[in-house]
Amino acid sequence: MSTSIDPVAAVCLRTEKAALRLIARAEQNSSGLRYKLEKRGHEVSCINTVIEKLTSLNLVDDSRYAKFWLQSRLHLARSPRRLLAGLCGRGIPRGEAEAAIKNVLNDETELSLLERFAKKYSRKIKNKRELKIFLKGEGFSAQIIEQFFEFTT
Repeated sequence: MSTSIDPVAAVCLRTEKAALRLIARAEQNSSGLRYKLEKRGHEVSCINTVIEKLTSLNLVDDSRYAKFWLQSRLHLARSPRRLLAGLCGRGIPRGEAEAAIKNVLNDETELSLLERFAKKYSRKIKNKRELKIFLKGEGFSAQIIEQFFEFTT
């Protein structure tokens, strides 16, 4: 009795192994993982099946990825708007990205981020009113902007 391996199953198994190697190296989101697997020549049908399976096993989680990605960038002088753009650019849906930002940026964290961001841009914008408008446009909350200016004046 000879056993034959289903060629479709073998192709999907290779895709799954490639996905697991990527996950072992770093946290992945579904969009980024899909892109990397497609770039490596894996079949779209297998990629979709593998990502669905890995998501159901909680090995791929876009919300978790967004949280880790944000936390790794909080030390940089970036605004909430730029963080949102970064997440969306990595394939995280806007609603999930906004929720992740709200989850990660509590008042203390947002104030600290605003302080670094304002320090970076305050030399370019001397007028307090214009700086407030700029900060609001960058996605900082009005409450945190006012709190920042209470401490700096």
